[in-house]
Amino acid sequence: MTSVQKARRQVRLSRALGIALTPKAVKHFEKRPYPPGEHGRTARRKESDYAVRLREKQRLRAQYGLREKQMLSTYTEAKKESGLTGEAMVELLEMRLDALVLRAGFARTILQARQAVLHRHILVDGKIVDRPSFRVSEGQTIQVKPKAVTMEPYMAAAAGAHRDVLPEVPAYLDVQLEKLTATLTRRPKRAEVPVTCDVQLVVEYYAR
Repeated sequence: MTSVQKARRQVRLSRALGIALTPKAVKHFEKRPYPPGEHGRTARRKESDYAVRLREKQRLRAQYGLREKQMLSTYTEAKKESGLTGEAMVELLEMRLDALVLRAGFARTILQARQAVLHRHILVDGKIVDRPSFRVSEGQTIQVKPKAVTMEPYMAAAAGAHRDVLPEVPAYLDVQLEKLTATLTRRPKRAEVPVTCDVQLVVEYYAR
């Protein structure tokens, strides 16, 4: 799939889910905020409870760019934690390495963040980690490896080029953008995580 095809796919998915998933999708989504297809403008019939829960689950999954198996695994893990399962699920997802690379401003989209990890450009406490799903622990530091910092995408990131399209850096991250380093100071709290999702509906989907 070419980059153009991927971009078009993200636009269609953004419209289907009702959220802009990438910066490029924003302008297209704003122009046509209704679902894709010839009936996109027409009023929908009342959706079933299942359809509403499914869409909410898909929205959360799309924002982290995950496969269904990964989502289900995180839900299963979250169920074992104390407190609300939905909140724990989002908090666990947010501690993924690719998610934190994005939040720190080292990448512009979750797909770019995942690519940075897969290409072995990201260090955790000084060691290369090439698994996007790696769970970063409190106190650990992520950074772009020295040999990669002179690459154009990371030079742009260090200059703050992505800050115009990303949410503010969350309080659980201590970021030194010019050095392309960030430390997870504590576990994220659901209320701080910049994702659009009714987590209770996601829990109800999996608990059905």
